[in-house]
Amino acid sequence: MNESVHFPIIATIHSPFKEKFGIPRQPNLVDVPCYIKLLAPYNDKSAFEGIEAFSHLWLLWVFHDNKKQQSFKPQVRPPRLGGNQKIGVFATRSMYRPANIGLSVVKLVSVEQHNNGIRLCVQGSDLLDGTPILDIKPYISYSDAIIDAKSGYAVEAPLLKQVFWHTEALNQRTALLQQHHTSEQELKYLEQVLALDPKPAYQQDIERVYGLRFSNLEVKFKVKLQDVFIVNLQYVGLG
Repeated sequence: MNESVHFPIIATIHSPFKEKFGIPRQPNLVDVPCYIKLLAPYNDKSAFEGIEAFSHLWLLWVFHDNKKQQSFKPQVRPPRLGGNQKIGVFATRSMYRPANIGLSVVKLVSVEQHNNGIRLCVQGSDLLDGTPILDIKPYISYSDAIIDAKSGYAVEAPLLKQVFWHTEALNQRTALLQQHHTSEQELKYLEQVLALDPKPAYQQDIERVYGLRFSNLEVKFKVKLQDVFIVNLQYVGLG
């Protein structure tokens, strides 16, 4: 039996998540828009005829930015369990697994003509910018949504924290809006991401300053109990 198989990459995703830190840990926790750019020869619009009749899609993709593991590790520490408790890797959605494949449900917004090909606009993605897409399948509500399914240690969606702006960051926000380096809508998406508390679950230092890249913005923030405080916001340009 073959020990490995190979799949073509049919698309890449363009998202505001420029680094792994800060990406929602599950899909559909934020409604940030992303674009799936189809690669030739898969950017043929006829290949997607009928897809707009579906509200959601399954994306099969690759954890392409993982550090290479030297050997198989049967247990990991899920953030949902505080980051210190170990559990079997196949009982989690950890990115570190034998086949570095991810699976996400996203909302289909539109199919657009773009640069002599097509792209899909979706919402709810939890994918790093540039992530390779292996396949796209329609979400079938009567079979894919199991009403009485059990979710182990992840029974409920994570509690959202309140997001506040310190005075300096608020002034920076105003300046960036005036300079057209960002928009109110983009800042609302940023607040959605921060409300999920992206810091490691085991870190509880309320004075520690964390930083993440979102779209063309670099944000610094603190987490104190049920509140997130944005302390600094900078425009870092395209890329």
